[in-house]
Amino acid sequence: MWKVAMSEEVGKALQSVVERVNQAAARRPKTLPAVSPRLVAVSKTKPPDMVVEAYRQGQRNFGENYVNELVDKASDPLILDSCPEIKWHFIGHLQKNNVNKLLGVPNLFLVETIDSMKLADKVNSSWQRIRGASTQRLKVMLQINTSGEQSKHGLPPEETVTTVRHIVSQCSALHFSGLMTIGRYGYDLTLGPNPDFQMLLSRRQELCDNLKMPLEEVELSMGMSTDFEHAIEVGATNVRVGSIIFGNREYPNSAANTPNPSPVPSPEKSSKTVSEEAAKKMQHLTVSEH
Repeated sequence: MWKVAMSEEVGKALQSVVERVNQAAARRPKTLPAVSPRLVAVSKTKPPDMVVEAYRQGQRNFGENYVNELVDKASDPLILDSCPEIKWHFIGHLQKNNVNKLLGVPNLFLVETIDSMKLADKVNSSWQRIRGASTQRLKVMLQINTSGEQSKHGLPPEETVTTVRHIVSQCSALHFSGLMTIGRYGYDLTLGPNPDFQMLLSRRQELCDNLKMPLEEVELSMGMSTDFEHAIEVGATNVRVGSIIFGNREYPNSAANTPNPSPVPSPEKSSKTVSEEAAKKMQHLTVSEH
């Protein structure tokens, strides 16, 4: 009975998000590259059954924040058997000592969080060794700390061009796919377009101008559950949505397991300080084009 209920809930939620993604894409200015947005379903803390259910509903791209959880989930017999075309995105902070473990993940599609030349070099050399005789390059994105917050990982925006140039020229096993940002949590969209998204747009333009890259070939990964529609409207090609598909996350150290716990909210839950009214007004914002 639980599985039937879960199936219906995940299916309805996923369908609703897909419809909202498509509607937001239709509202984009014609001046933006006509790239269909990719929905990444963020499944962290959720069981393999829920991943399989979303897959059965047509979802193919899934994201995880922690290397160990991704390794366990991607290697789960149920997922390996039921989801042959699954595409895993790593969207969390990557430490060098976890690179080899991450790159051994079955069906790893994209590492979205490269944040230094040294990390790029490590991933490049490890992928060369792991892929063996294969010539397949690993897709990577460069994570930019657009908000300048010390609590956030990511490269300083002014280092974008230099770092991408290094990846393109020195990391032959990697395929540079685009730029990624998390941005500040809880930005009030009634104040206007999200400045972190605008920053990523401007850095992409600078990058393409300097390295002669076609704009449509540099993806932008930005936007989560509370602001993915706005992100798409201003140019996101990749959005990371979790809680409104799978429900609120349950963490091991939550209230049920810890006496006198401190709450550990997910980024998406933290950003719910954005009011519902603000979310409704997203589609009426003036889109800033850079």
